[in-house]
Amino acid sequence: MIIGIGTDVLDIRRIERTLDRFGDRFVARVFTEVERARALSRPRPAAAFAQRYAAKEACSKALGTGFRQGVFWRDMAVDNLPSGQPFLVLTGGARQRLDALVPAGMAARIDLTLSDEFPIAQAVVVISAIPET
Repeated sequence: MIIGIGTDVLDIRRIERTLDRFGDRFVARVFTEVERARALSRPRPAAAFAQRYAAKEACSKALGTGFRQGVFWRDMAVDNLPSGQPFLVLTGGARQRLDALVPAGMAARIDLTLSDEFPIAQAVVVISAIPET
């Protein structure tokens, strides 16, 4: 059963300008250390940051809160499986909100897809409740 869907589209040039203007202050406020390391290892770090930024926006929409009710940027972290498939890890207020959405006897499943084609980055998040195994 789907309990939340979120999407976000972002202009990568906006992230480039933000990085130029605020640099490490912006990166430290929004991204976890793992996200920072992964993005900075890419040939186009701004595109990688833009994808992760869009994923966090999409996730906050799927949670139904935006960045309110105790949900913060670094409560949502994008990582990748060895295959490259992206996934989200929720902690703090985002995890609490997710737990409140999932009915008893069910477990949360978060599906994430990321894409970019300069100058656009996009993310889609689908949160589902599935039977516990």
